[in-house]
Amino acid sequence: MVNEIYGQLGGSHEPTEYIRDRAILTPLNEYVEALNNEVLHRLPGDLKIYRSYDSICKGASTAADEILYPPEYLNSLKFSGLPNHELHVKVGAPIMLLRNLNPKKGLCNGTRLIVTRCYQFLVEARIITGSKIGEITYIPRISMSPADKSFPAAVKRKQFPIAVCYAMTKIKSQGQTVRNVGLYLPKPVFSHGQIYVAVSRVTSPEGLKILCVDEEEKHIGFTKNIVYKEIFDNLKCAENTVHEEHT
Repeated sequence: MVNEIYGQLGGSHEPTEYIRDRAILTPLNEYVEALNNEVLHRLPGDLKIYRSYDSICKGASTAADEILYPPEYLNSLKFSGLPNHELHVKVGAPIMLLRNLNPKKGLCNGTRLIVTRCYQFLVEARIITGSKIGEITYIPRISMSPADKSFPAAVKRKQFPIAVCYAMTKIKSQGQTVRNVGLYLPKPVFSHGQIYVAVSRVTSPEGLKILCVDEEEKHIGFTKNIVYKEIFDNLKCAENTVHEEHT
């Protein structure tokens, strides 16, 4: 899949258009992370690692919480919608914003950019989607908390609100269209309509590649389409109603 979508990475083509016109979609964040690491490894240049500062929110916690959840443990946690403790980037890699930073300047949740420089406390990037394409911007570290409140304590993570986006989940791709889409399905999708969401991201049938594999990574060539059959329960009743009206 990586060869099909990013086989010419680092070639003589214009990098902004090349990156903007392609993406790999997959159901789970664990697959996204594996794909991003694979493509990032192929990109020439030095790898920059940014580590977050994780803590328990003092105003919403007790002294016991700080003892129970030390920083080393918080670093190991992964939350939906938050960057990981370790953020791996390279100059030339595409990233996606995970927060609204400045909508007037085109920095919204879901905006894609290309990294142009890595500083110690800033990431310089060029916007490649939205209304401010081509503009250079600077992304700072910010403090974020997970939207999921199921964790016993209130966690605060200070990190760059970005994620590498060679690959992304199908949900995160909503609202974006690209010319070349790779749909990677190690397992069947688990929600009604998600295959449609993924397939509808591509602008032409020729640009769509689908890879379905089993648990042993063998190509199987098919997947399940999850449909709620209950939606057809009232179909016969509706047809009878229409027929009676016409009669």
